[in-house]
Amino acid sequence: MTSVPGSDIQVRHATYRHLENIIDFNIAMAKETEGKILDIEVVRPGVEAVLTRNDLGFYLIAEHSGRPAGQLLITYEWSDWRNSFFWWIQSVYVVPEFRRLGVYKALHYYAAEDARRQGDVRGLRLYVDKDNTIAQGVYAGLRMRPTHYDMYEIDFDARPEVKLPEEGPPEEGPLQEEQKENDDATG
Repeated sequence: MTSVPGSDIQVRHATYRHLENIIDFNIAMAKETEGKILDIEVVRPGVEAVLTRNDLGFYLIAEHSGRPAGQLLITYEWSDWRNSFFWWIQSVYVVPEFRRLGVYKALHYYAAEDARRQGDVRGLRLYVDKDNTIAQGVYAGLRMRPTHYDMYEIDFDARPEVKLPEEGPPEEGPLQEEQKENDDATG
């Protein structure tokens, strides 16, 4: 555990006793940031997995005057180019009444110092919504910089987007011709 000088904020690695707080924080964060209602029956075992398996990552919890005030999750990415890890900061949440008091800054500094002590961590990474200029400003103030990469994903649980065909058969192009050739070749 570490205390922030001149502050009532303390940061520590979360333990199983923080389970309910982390679940509540994750549900609140998803609702606030993405308008999503998370299923507690999915979130609970997800959080429990992180708290009981070191290979998945770990949570940091911030407390203000002894009350849970915020969290972040660290997950690991191995870089074969650098022969070291990057730690990804995820699931950042600060309770509204504790915002603008340095809670995230304390979590961030703790994570950075913890990473440096490990000896095999090259740096910290995170992703941020392109429209969240407040968070971007906070991260920039902590010496984080945008990269030249964009993020792409496939969510296997997401419902596929279905487009109804327009009237008439679709025009044939190179992909359809290649598919016909493949179909003909396989019989």
